[in-house]
Amino acid sequence: PAIRKAVRALLKRADVDAVLVTGGTGVAPRDVTPEALAPLFTRELPGFGELFRAKSVAQIGAAAWLSRASAGVAAGRLLVMLPGSTPAVELALESLLLPELAHAVRLLGRFQP
Repeated sequence: PAIRKAVRALLKRADVDAVLVTGGTGVAPRDVTPEALAPLFTRELPGFGELFRAKSVAQIGAAAWLSRASAGVAAGRLLVMLPGSTPAVELALESLLLPELAHAVRLLGRFQP
């Protein structure tokens, strides 16, 4: 409930175009971020998680399939759930998010080109 409440508060802010959260996307009992935030999605973007896991194989091998990293649209904004490890966040930012973030946010009508 605390995770969902914090993200909902961010999604209500006019100056927020995207929300990125880290941690809690694995399979351990403590990893509850997807369960907390998936109900906020109005649209899922399964390609993000698929591509993230494919790229993660080079870093961590077959354990990449244990990640539940995902993305979607929530309240008209991009919502991305990343693992908590620094290398995983760097991988996602450098190879997936930063190259397409402005484009994705623009597609959601958050700002003009």
